[in-house]
Amino acid sequence: MLEKYLSVAGETQTEKIIEKSKFITTSRHVESEEEAKEFIAEVSKKYSDATHNCYAYISDKLSNFLRFSDDGEPQGTAGMPILEVIKSKRLAEVTVVVTRYFGGIKLGAGGLLRAYSGCAAENLDAAQKVLYETCSELKITVDYASVDTALRYFNETDADLIGTDYLNEVIFTVAVKKAEEDGFISALINRLNGKVKTEKLREYFFPFKI
Repeated sequence: MLEKYLSVAGETQTEKIIEKSKFITTSRHVESEEEAKEFIAEVSKKYSDATHNCYAYISDKLSNFLRFSDDGEPQGTAGMPILEVIKSKRLAEVTVVVTRYFGGIKLGAGGLLRAYSGCAAENLDAAQKVLYETCSELKITVDYASVDTALRYFNETDADLIGTDYLNEVIFTVAVKKAEEDGFISALINRLNGKVKTEKLREYFFPFKI
């Protein structure tokens, strides 16, 4: 059973000029093949006047759904190199589109391969990485006097504060790594001298920043 996987957060765009050709690389987190295709269509429409919009994606967490396209570049010089970069960085649920505006100088097969793989690598290196891991979503209820102490504790740990409701008491919704749930709750109770109520709401994959 899959316990964790690495992906990117949101969307990242980078640009590079290689032998007068302009390369625009756009990557985005996707959670299905449908989302990947929609993103590719979006980028292709945005740069509809470009010479090529080459892409590759791994659209599921198990890395089973892989696709790529050279979009008119010589076979094997664009889409596959982009895909190999994604795989080498062990990323899942990510789509990368490399847009090229031809600058008049031919790069040759080797040059194209280096250009597309290099642009993909630079973009993914710049992207914010997240580790999707099974989390426990907790409901944490404290009195107003304990709010600052609770927030400081959240900041000191890997807990991700999802929401806050200010009612008669303050209710925090936080995501913590499932493996750290017991220790997190125990330390929180000690920190607040027992003046806290906790309730586990659910478990799911959550993107923890790294």
